[in-house]
Amino acid sequence: MSGGRDPVDLGLEFPLSLAEATASVAALWRSDVERRRFLTGATYAVAVYPAASMRWLTLPGPEHPVSVGIRRVGQSDVDAVRTMTVAFRDLDNKVGGGKVRPTIVQYLHSSVAPLLRGNYAEHIGRQLLATTAELTKLAGWAAYDQEEHGLAQRYLIQALRLARAAGDPGLGAEILAAMSHQATYVGRPGDAVDLARAAQISARSAGLAVLESECHMVEAHGHAARLDDSMCTASITAAERTFAKAGSCDRPAWLTYFDSAYMSAKIAHCFRELGDDARTARFAEQSLDMSYGYLRGRAFNLALLASARVSEDPLEAVRIGHQALDIAAGLSSRRSFAYLGDLRQRLSPHAAMPDVEGFRQQVRELTTRRD
Repeated sequence: MSGGRDPVDLGLEFPLSLAEATASVAALWRSDVERRRFLTGATYAVAVYPAASMRWLTLPGPEHPVSVGIRRVGQSDVDAVRTMTVAFRDLDNKVGGGKVRPTIVQYLHSSVAPLLRGNYAEHIGRQLLATTAELTKLAGWAAYDQEEHGLAQRYLIQALRLARAAGDPGLGAEILAAMSHQATYVGRPGDAVDLARAAQISARSAGLAVLESECHMVEAHGHAARLDDSMCTASITAAERTFAKAGSCDRPAWLTYFDSAYMSAKIAHCFRELGDDARTARFAEQSLDMSYGYLRGRAFNLALLASARVSEDPLEAVRIGHQALDIAAGLSSRRSFAYLGDLRQRLSPHAAMPDVEGFRQQVRELTTRRD
């Protein structure tokens, strides 16, 4: 972090040098652990993602991540961070970002930051930075799950920078896709489209068809949020075409979640944005054929299906909604509560029905108590 910078900007810039990148991300972790006020109250900043994606695409390279610190860092250290990342990712899917994020950040600050300052050759440095980028991205995703959008941006930008230093275009594409996902959620669908297209460039560079498919899907969601049916359809078609090419090829551990069920869920979201309840319901039903362990995702998909059933059969919507509610009760995920809140609002015209109003009251109590 360059001298004289106002700390409220910490993490919002994609650093130009590797030394600045490691200093910036370590300062972000430290400030987060200390619960510095400028982070806890941070709101979504409109301009920072476009600037970060431009630097990702234009920064010259390759870089050479070596360090001459005192502590020797070896393969076992990298493997330990990878093991912790897998464990944290699993917990995030099962319990939600609110429960796992503080532990992730503490681990980054206390265990990973000293490694970045250690002594390692380039082949270890690349692995260390890639794994650190992955875990930093997960911390940002968890913040997004809690609707701490300004904080999420800082983590995702710094994760993108670390992926660049590691020379990992695939992980960079995944992070750009996460940025696109968030941009759609906060009402910036045009930015979401731009970020998704930048992600596609990196995914093609990485040679990962399944990753490129995901990047087309987040572009489709951005177009749907803009109510551009034609462009949304074109992006879904591109996603399906590249997904079919991917087959059962190997994929990074951080991409194993992206399967046909997940893609169905994303397509369902697109049709919900476009107001097509029938196709939303059809793809939301397909999304429930998902892998074990993704409890938060299942809560999302059930709420999505229930919302598509409201106009046709409000009691069926309530029945499905109760399944989502039961899962959400065990999560710390404000996005889960937002899905239920949307369902509650959609059911309001049918509030005279006792079962509907009872469910609506349960949703209100849960989201009020847990917020």
